Amino acid sequence: MHGVSIFSRAAFILKSMSIVAYIGLGSNMGDKLATCRRAIEMLGKAGRVIKVSSFYCTEPIGYVSQEDFVNAVVEIETPLSPTALLAHCHVIEDALGRSRLVRWGPRTIDLDILLYGDEIISGAELTIPHPLMAKRAFVLVPLSEIAPEIVHPVLKATVLQLLHGLREDHRVSLCDASVNP
Repeated sequence: MHGVSIFSRAAFILKSMSIVAYIGLGSNMGDKLATCRRAIEMLGKAGRVIKVSSFYCTEPIGYVSQEDFVNAVVEIETPLSPTALLAHCHVIEDALGRSRLVRWGPRTIDLDILLYGDEIISGAELTIPHPLMAKRAFVLVPLSEIAPEIVHPVLKATVLQLLHGLREDHRVSLCDASVNP
């Protein structure tokens, strides 16, 4: 890399150290689609957004006395560590008005790291792969749209295989872009 500027070398190093991660997002308060789109835009500051799934309208799970969600999955190439990516997701959630009052309750935005390369992390603040992703149609349907052959590093099954084996019967359908679900 003789004759190349220090900035070009830094960009090369960052690019060579980047990893592909998948982030699930959901919203069920306010202008759900606009909030999801803004979150995706803000995720671009953590790396390069490669793919974005369609937006899906989904029934709530757990705490069901709330509005339906809009969900999607983003594929991002990032130089950030898993904990730095999580911190960036929390900054986005805070900027978009997220409050954590009720577990699985209403939220303006929720960002979850589903996969980070093929890494397996089990900690108090962060678990990757996301511990519930293989049981949630609202995660597997949009993830299978953009990465059907990606392998869950713990379960050793593709996203498509996980989706086909899913026993959950919660509604997940494409959102109509002409309305705010």
